[in-house]
Amino acid sequence: MRLVTYRSGPAAAGRLGALVGDLVIDIEALGAAYEIELPNDMLTFIDLGPAALDTTRQLIEDSEGEFPVGTAFYASNVKLLAPIPRPRKNIFGIGLNYVEHVAESARSLDTSKDLPKQPVIFSKPPTAVCGPGDAIEHNAKITQQLDWEVELAVIMGRKAKRVEEADALDYVFGYTVLIDFSARDCRRAGQWIVSKGQDTYAPMGPCIVTADEVPNPHDLDLWLTVNGVTKQSSNTKHMLFKVPTLISDISQGMTLEPGDIIATGTPDGVGAGRSPQEWLWPGDVVEAGVDGLGKLRHPIVAV
Repeated sequence: MRLVTYRSGPAAAGRLGALVGDLVIDIEALGAAYEIELPNDMLTFIDLGPAALDTTRQLIEDSEGEFPVGTAFYASNVKLLAPIPRPRKNIFGIGLNYVEHVAESARSLDTSKDLPKQPVIFSKPPTAVCGPGDAIEHNAKITQQLDWEVELAVIMGRKAKRVEEADALDYVFGYTVLIDFSARDCRRAGQWIVSKGQDTYAPMGPCIVTADEVPNPHDLDLWLTVNGVTKQSSNTKHMLFKVPTLISDISQGMTLEPGDIIATGTPDGVGAGRSPQEWLWPGDVVEAGVDGLGKLRHPIVAV
């Protein structure tokens, strides 16, 4: 299933939907048409566990494409928001998780040339999240080195504490696309949160694809372009630490909860790693995608 948060008009609140072909199906309204209570927001839906997914799938099948009045909207007529517009806590970011990116970072960002022996973890606050098509803020008073990173993001579906790697994928709700924007000149004494946590620096979407539709998260092409020119093109099979390892490692000391987000790192091809280095400026357009999950498109604007 492909789940979204959408807004039907400029003043409307975000609501939970399912993408079915070229339609967005309002999940709360669909349930009400069948006298079944379903939520209108993504986090509550995730909290309900597999039962809510199963019920929603069955209702969509029962409708057989003839959805009750007031439950279906053309996707082109609504605004998609980030699938989780306001995460409950910081996004877990993973640095240096592709071998080639380790090498380019060592050349240009003063990081170690040695492969990490454990996942490198940082965070991006909930206020960094924005949705498909939203403008990415370029504040020239703060940065002259705005950079791009396409990533596969994992959405947790269950509370995970000290999880074994062999069981870790059972805790995943689904996957989405995330672009980890970074102000490279805002790193402070080795700390990354100011560089990576600024407003709009975590666009995500366009949907969450549930885990049952992604049998192998480690064989997905991912790519990113700037003004139509390919900058990153790789596959998640090249991750140094795979998704089960990341979940297990984080959960040893920090409880992962339903709706938590792990951005799994980026391949090589970032602006800082190029010769000469390349940065994003107002007027640029960044597009990025992950195979089977969709794509994002974002203009860079001055603020």
